[in-house]
Amino acid sequence: MTIAIAVVLGVLVAALLLLALTRIPPDAIFMAALTALMALPVPVDGVWQVGLLSIEHGVRGFANPGVLTIAALFVVVVGLRETGAIDWIAAAMLGRPRSERGALLRVMTPVAGLSAFLNNTPVVAMMIPAVQDWAKRLKLAPSRLLLPLSYAAILGGTCSLIGTSTNLVVAGLVLSHDTLAPLGMFDITWIGLPTALVCGAVMLWLGPYLLPNREAEGRPLSDPREYTLELLMPEGSALANQTVDQAGLRNLPGGFLIQIERGEDIVAPVAPDFVLRAGDRLLFAGIVDSIRDLVKTRGLVLTTDQVFKLDSPRHRRRLFEAVVSSTSVLSGASVRSAGFRNRFDGAVIAVARNGARIRRKIGDILLQPGDLLLVEADPGFGDRIGRSSDFLLVRSLEDSAPRSHGRAPVALAILAAMVLATAVGLYPMLVSALVAAVAMVATRCCTLTDARRGIDWSILTVIGASLGLGAAMEQTGAAGLMAESVLQAFGHSPQALLAAVFVATALLTSLISNNAAVALMFSVALATANSISAAPLPFVIAVMMGGSACFATPIGYQTNLMVYGPGGYRFGDFLRAGLPLTLLVGCITVILTPFVFPFYPA
Repeated sequence: MTIAIAVVLGVLVAALLLLALTRIPPDAIFMAALTALMALPVPVDGVWQVGLLSIEHGVRGFANPGVLTIAALFVVVVGLRETGAIDWIAAAMLGRPRSERGALLRVMTPVAGLSAFLNNTPVVAMMIPAVQDWAKRLKLAPSRLLLPLSYAAILGGTCSLIGTSTNLVVAGLVLSHDTLAPLGMFDITWIGLPTALVCGAVMLWLGPYLLPNREAEGRPLSDPREYTLELLMPEGSALANQTVDQAGLRNLPGGFLIQIERGEDIVAPVAPDFVLRAGDRLLFAGIVDSIRDLVKTRGLVLTTDQVFKLDSPRHRRRLFEAVVSSTSVLSGASVRSAGFRNRFDGAVIAVARNGARIRRKIGDILLQPGDLLLVEADPGFGDRIGRSSDFLLVRSLEDSAPRSHGRAPVALAILAAMVLATAVGLYPMLVSALVAAVAMVATRCCTLTDARRGIDWSILTVIGASLGLGAAMEQTGAAGLMAESVLQAFGHSPQALLAAVFVATALLTSLISNNAAVALMFSVALATANSISAAPLPFVIAVMMGGSACFATPIGYQTNLMVYGPGGYRFGDFLRAGLPLTLLVGCITVILTPFVFPFYPA
């Protein structure tokens, strides 16, 4: 073993240990490892030089097409989120199942479908709160649904080249080798789709036996701040002519439909089979999270016309909570007569009062000191009002921007056009994703500010740096040395070596990020194929599938980590439910890949 190989392996082992044993962010660890390989002095052929990697090779990973594609896809997902397109799809697909297995099917099917054409990480991020609320309505513990949500996203991601960042990273590495043919949009589908179908069926069958039944730890049981909110069902509403139950307005998580006003008639209490009509005014009471979700509901609008008279565009506004002080000019005035818009450039949309339920229209409520107001205003509202003696406290609510539901069809059309342009070969994936990202901003499906905030720069940093580490392994011969070790352990049987590459990638994925794992294993896979003069594509497929076979640990894939806390899971929950799936994915990959992609094509 040369000194160069020893240095590369030493830096790699140190990075793996830091990832496993410390809480240092992965992007910092990988950037430190890459810096070390570009800065450490080492002897090469008896001559000392600074760095094993040149600057050009070290930073090349950040210009990799796969990395840039992932960044563009983050923007596409922001457009889908801000228009409510994801909420629209989720509401249409989830419905009201009759059994727990039916609930599992309704969660896994749309998530897997979305993850085949979108990066699965932001898909899971958007679906977690929707599934949590849905589980409450079904009286199921979130732990029964959130882990299948993550698994479905992972399985769906294996069904196309753009389904997961892992596939995009490998596709970018393939493009960087002139001797390899580019991967097609649906090359991986021949292996990923059968795997997803079989593993999904197994999850439906065994899920109720393997999944825990517990609430998330540290989850608040109640919130004493109960707001009163009034919403109107406008003409052409998507909820018109549906019953309260069908519209999803019954058994609201943390909320309650108090009454419905129709002309001169008031309906209270409201029966679940009551049919809604355009023009109905609905009075709700609930905690702030429930009220925030109701404000974003497609088919309902706020009754106060003050919202539509504000100067700033609605999609740029936020929700704020403000406490009325004892010296406030608002004390004793009704919401309608207080002139809130003229005084503070905002609109009061809901009021909470010491946990008491206020059964009055918003405009008729007489404000008192200590009342908690939910205000829609531009982002600068907090700075303006924070200096006012009219309020004791002002805070902004996260993820409270109103959805631009009217643009949801536009966002979905952009997504469909992106997938179609890539599938028919009109544009490479990177160009399609960039055009779609620009279109999302140009059509105002999202703002430029939201697009910038939506990009997860830490993930891009990990991928770019890990690609640099992979280049160092390839250039110094460390990848070849590891391939020789695999050969000695598994012999020269192509199928055995394919299994070895899959197992090694899956094990590495359970220790570090999946993107880093495939970047490091890619060179080993190519060296393994070359050692037996076999086609590289089967081994590239094994790396892609192994990088996604990360069901057995919470740290193996970011979506597992995302559901870990909200589902109240423990490490053993992942091992019990995920290990059978990992073994199943490995068996299907090793058996099916040689038939679709022969080791020695004619």
